[in-house]
Amino acid sequence: MEKIFECKRCGNCCRWPGYVRLTAGEIDAIASFLGMKSEDFIASSTRLTGDRTGLSLLENPDGSCPYLYETAEGSACRIQAVKPRQCQDFPLKWNFPGWEKECAGGRKE
Repeated sequence: MEKIFECKRCGNCCRWPGYVRLTAGEIDAIASFLGMKSEDFIASSTRLTGDRTGLSLLENPDGSCPYLYETAEGSACRIQAVKPRQCQDFPLKWNFPGWEKECAGGRKE
């Protein structure tokens, strides 16, 4: 049986601190979407992961994603059209212990 998940646009997945790992293709796509050179995007919007194996999006001081914003309908992503695979895959292909308590779409109501 396939898992069904309906996003409620709470944005809590985008407020959870941690790495959002980026591939080279994702870096190029996001940079292009933002009208930047890939090198400038890397310099201004990414950091080397602690294991030094790749790059991750920078976070806001509170751990949230800098591309998260609020609308009348709920939380939204400024880079939705090119958001990283890691973001697209949450929570069906990866998640973290207790995610159901943090995510409005994961709660059994």
